[in-house]
Amino acid sequence: MGFCRFGILSFVFAFSAVAAPRPVELNVFAAASLTDALQEVATSYENKTGDKVAFNFGASSLLARQIIEGAPADIFFSADEAKMNGLEARGLILKGTRKSRLSNSLVIVVSADGDVKIDGPKDLASAKVNRIALAEPKSVPVGIYAKQFLEKVKLWSALEPKIVPTENVRAALAAIESGNVDAAIVYKTDAAISKTIKVAYEVPPTEGPDIVYPLAVVKESKNQAAAKRLLIYLNGSSAARVFEKYGFIVLP
Repeated sequence: MGFCRFGILSFVFAFSAVAAPRPVELNVFAAASLTDALQEVATSYENKTGDKVAFNFGASSLLARQIIEGAPADIFFSADEAKMNGLEARGLILKGTRKSRLSNSLVIVVSADGDVKIDGPKDLASAKVNRIALAEPKSVPVGIYAKQFLEKVKLWSALEPKIVPTENVRAALAAIESGNVDAAIVYKTDAAISKTIKVAYEVPPTEGPDIVYPLAVVKESKNQAAAKRLLIYLNGSSAARVFEKYGFIVLP
């Protein structure tokens, strides 16, 4: 009888060892504007699961290109639909995993200690504003969004000579923090993390572009099961509370 109990317990332990998923390291390619929120979400997820999350933060356009070139990504979290559309068209996104998760808004920021006064977008055309930082408006989502807004209010042509393109939204924020430019257009969430700048103007939702952050599992992921588990967590209520804390709009 004792032998039977020992045999049964040995079988249970052996089965549990086989059934329990082994901790893995997942590579998440994510828009630079998500840096602080995702790092907090990842800490909680790692503590719950034992899995490790490694991030590659940058402009969504650069990240998408890296995935196309074969970089080892498990999840892609883009700052716009276009970059995700491009990967999906190439068959690089795992079917059934894509979801539009977040939204954001644009703000015009200036140095908190500077003397540049901006009450609205038209003030960017004044003689006091010589340099305006934007993430690259031809390829980087926040730069594309900013250009769309400036075109809508018929200011792009006048302001284009003043534009200083940067690698991503964090670089645009750094440019205004360092005093290298007079103003910048960034996401509201990025402006909120800086103590040396102030929001001069917040673009109303009715005037701004439709900003959407989709995420999905990359088809070539070598850890699809673990990536799906992390995706479920990113789409869940715990992550939603963190995103909202950092100022993101969680989409239904």
